[in-house]
Amino acid sequence: MKKIELEIIALSHSVAQQQSYAVILGESNGMRRLPVVIGVVEAQAIAMAIDNVPPQRPLTHDLTRNICLEFGIEIREVIISKLMEGIFHATLICERAGEVIEVDSRTSDALALAVRFNCPIYTYEPILDQAAIVLNESGITTPEKEKEKTKSSGTKENDMSRRSSEELHNLLQEAIAREDYEHAARIRDEINKRINKSQ
Repeated sequence: MKKIELEIIALSHSVAQQQSYAVILGESNGMRRLPVVIGVVEAQAIAMAIDNVPPQRPLTHDLTRNICLEFGIEIREVIISKLMEGIFHATLICERAGEVIEVDSRTSDALALAVRFNCPIYTYEPILDQAAIVLNESGITTPEKEKEKTKSSGTKENDMSRRSSEELHNLLQEAIAREDYEHAARIRDEINKRINKSQ
């Protein structure tokens, strides 16, 4: 199965879950975005590595990296390999003395290690098809226009079950335009739920 390379493009605080963040992965040379909800500790670990902020003492992911290096283990790549019941699963592709070893991992930990080993992050097309948010310039409007649209329809924005598929797709593009990836992910989930019911 063809791998598609991703890169970390943003970290944002989750509005829906107070103790969570979303790491936004962007398709290299593409317009698709994959939001992955992670915990505070992992968000901090990713941010510190991206910003090259050395901790006073090794954090868990720094310790893992140090152990790997001491034993001659390199993480060559991270693959977001599965999406099951809304949860992403990752695989670390490691190498030691020419032997390749695959290690199951939480996606948040895998991303924190990827930035420390400076290794590529990949996923597969079916995962992007199911969970990615697509940026589309033709669908961009301002938040003010969205508010006016909501008032004229007389329907609350968060009541997605009463919206048509076309309205959901428009709301999705507007959420992406204002970089509200948490709301965009909820709209995407509603669209996917309808697609699954129709199959």
